[in-house]
Amino acid sequence: MTHTPAPFIFWRGNCPIAIDVFRPLRYPYHMTAQAIQKELARLARPERRAQVETFFKTGPGDYAEGDRFIGVYVPDIRKTVAQHPELRDSETRKLLKSPVNEERLAALLVLVGQYKSGKAARKKEIYGFYLDHTAFINNWNLVDASAHEIVGAQLSGRNKAPLRKLAKSADMWERRIGMVATWHDIRQGDCDAALEIADMLVNDDHDLIHKSTGWMLREAGKQDMDALEGFLDRHAATMPRTMLRYAIERFTPERRRHYMTMKDRM
Repeated sequence: MTHTPAPFIFWRGNCPIAIDVFRPLRYPYHMTAQAIQKELARLARPERRAQVETFFKTGPGDYAEGDRFIGVYVPDIRKTVAQHPELRDSETRKLLKSPVNEERLAALLVLVGQYKSGKAARKKEIYGFYLDHTAFINNWNLVDASAHEIVGAQLSGRNKAPLRKLAKSADMWERRIGMVATWHDIRQGDCDAALEIADMLVNDDHDLIHKSTGWMLREAGKQDMDALEGFLDRHAATMPRTMLRYAIERFTPERRRHYMTMKDRM
């Protein structure tokens, strides 16, 4: 009599998973930080590295001093991440702590993908993991690819106290996370959080906060122009010029002149 071997059982979270031991294992065993690092190294373009490091201001005294790039294009990072959707948090943490920007971006894109496909409990875990590791979300490309997808999404329809806390942070990257996170609600047609956080950051002294705040104000204006103009009527005369220029990019020439004139009178 032929005996059929019983399947091998392992656990993922609280769920038992049965695998035929005679078939190749696709996951979770090959899903490691090292596998992603090797693939990104293969995709690296050394001739692009210097240009990217200059663009992202990694020189002495710059906002991203010491950040390292290897020259991987973002679409290639996304393709690599798509091949490793079930990366464990322990492996994601290794990537997120990497000195290489593209590896940290890969970790964040893994978290974004898992957040989108996860159930409520997993979403909450990822949100907590993200806020526990903001020290490694320390360049604008990292913030802008993830803050609204995780922090903004988790706080949608909830108390915005965590955004206010981020906006008050001494860390510029956390303040940018707080601002960019509001993009999620903006896309849903709710601009209240964006305007509140912008009001907190309107006198910030960092150029990257000027840009992110102006950007979110511009996005809010796509949903509610009256609300944006009300904000500008209160702040255009004193807000940083870069922030104002970003905010009014979509205005008619006449309306742009109106608000820039308010600024120039000061």
